[in-house]
Amino acid sequence: MDDSEQRPVMIITGRVWREPGSASEGVHVMLVAPDDDTAVRQALEALAQEGYAEAELDQIGEMEGAPDEEPHLSAWQGATEGEIAVVTFDEEE
Repeated sequence: MDDSEQRPVMIITGRVWREPGSASEGVHVMLVAPDDDTAVRQALEALAQEGYAEAELDQIGEMEGAPDEEPHLSAWQGATEGEIAVVTFDEEE
């Protein structure tokens, strides 16, 4: 891959907990990484820095272009600029 080719934004989905045993939140982590292992490691580090005590990651994949709606659009844009974007949301029961 040459420098003119941009890597795709990866998305990792799962759940996070601020404290063990507390209610979980859904999470989408968006970032650009050279491979899945690096992406997962960087996502877990970012979640720890955000104050999450536990994380359970379910799926990883590459996004096919920018999302249509916020907050994912801003998160995707941040990821294209080298940030690790974390979007949390209440899980449906």
